[in-house]
Amino acid sequence: MIAFEHVGKRYGGRYEALADINFRITRGEMLFLTGHSGAGKSSLLRLIMRLERPSRGRLLVAGHDIDRLHASQIPYYRRQIGVVFQDHQLLFDRDVFANVALPLAIQGVEPHESARRVRAALDKVGLLHRERALPIELSTGEQQRVGIARAVVNKPPLLLADEPTGNLDPQLSADIMRLFEEFNRIGTTVLVASHDLALIARLRHRVLRLREGRLVSDEQVGDGEGA
Repeated sequence: MIAFEHVGKRYGGRYEALADINFRITRGEMLFLTGHSGAGKSSLLRLIMRLERPSRGRLLVAGHDIDRLHASQIPYYRRQIGVVFQDHQLLFDRDVFANVALPLAIQGVEPHESARRVRAALDKVGLLHRERALPIELSTGEQQRVGIARAVVNKPPLLLADEPTGNLDPQLSADIMRLFEEFNRIGTTVLVASHDLALIARLRHRVLRLREGRLVSDEQVGDGEGA
């Protein structure tokens, strides 16, 4: 589904965030991206989201070089990707229902269909009973689950998460990861950037490790074999 072919990303002509990155992600796979702060995790995710463009190499998604997308195609491309952020990025003047419905409203989905999808997404993350609550009334873990519901309300084939458990305690972190695994089991490709090595080790999925912008390992946790 995703292929990085000798991808590099340089900012300002000087700072090299990523260098000669090569790997492939198959459709329906779940994997982790890890590395120290500044290793290049967020830059890599931003390339997939087409918020940045590679300085060199090719990035293929579903067989298409996304650097060659026409400007008019980019919004449609991004609708195929659900994104979960560490800081939730919720609108605090809108209730939970409205926050989750936002991507559908932008696309012009008919209200009745939108309401059905929103409630299905909230039910999946266990927050259907809080649809009229404001984000400020929710715990940090509940806010993160609202962010996940918003990311999956379109049923995107690809889900990206950038340090989604960075502000959560170990139990809540495990709960959030179980949600990602549930979405993966129904066919969603899931890529999670995280520095929580203990949590990653327990989940036994493929792990890509970055160090100073370079991919230094690609392995399946639990079996000791390279991927």
